[in-house]
Amino acid sequence: MREIIFDTETTGFQANGGDRITEIGCVEVINYLPTGETWQEYVNPERDIPDEVVKITGHETPFYRDKPLFAEVADSFLDFVGDGRLVAHNANFDRGFINAELKRIEKPVLPDTQFFDTLVLARQMFPGASNSLDALCRRMEISLSGRDFHGALLDAQLLAQVYLELNGGRERVLDLSPGGEAASGEQAEWTPRAPRVKPLASRLLDAERAAHTKFLAELGEQAIWHRYLKQ
Repeated sequence: MREIIFDTETTGFQANGGDRITEIGCVEVINYLPTGETWQEYVNPERDIPDEVVKITGHETPFYRDKPLFAEVADSFLDFVGDGRLVAHNANFDRGFINAELKRIEKPVLPDTQFFDTLVLARQMFPGASNSLDALCRRMEISLSGRDFHGALLDAQLLAQVYLELNGGRERVLDLSPGGEAASGEQAEWTPRAPRVKPLASRLLDAERAAHTKFLAELGEQAIWHRYLKQ
């Protein structure tokens, strides 16, 4: 199953007001495991960046002036997503901004059914607990080192690790059952061991051997054990 873990950075909270997207970051996962394929773009929001947002992302208004408009990166984003399910933490927020930007350039919006919200899943698994991305990372011992500021691609990469843990984590990665799937979707290969040069000595006691012989005699000549004793 192909999914796109993604995150957006924005100028504020009003997708249908005056706020705009400033960054989109995407991580491709198949069967809950990252493939290594990513997509990321900074976007010129065509407006100033509020001071409170600068404190979160670390980027001031001049940083975005030479960045492409959403209209210039929309096709590349949609091509990367394809028909994959879009997974986000508080997906309503990110979906609102993506679809608001698509409406502005008169492109079809993405359907609600294409989105999956990890915040809803986390609340079901950890009711009553803090389920922010940072809190989940700490709970699952996922490193937040180097995350001085929020970034869409960095947060998408962290969410990809959280998403794996929410769906079985290491147990899923190490699933070697006949129906299990490895990270690439292939079954694990086993290399047979060579026989021992010197077989281990029998640990069967004489008393145990005698008891077994007596037991076979009581079963009669038709007992299946006798077939193997004659080989």
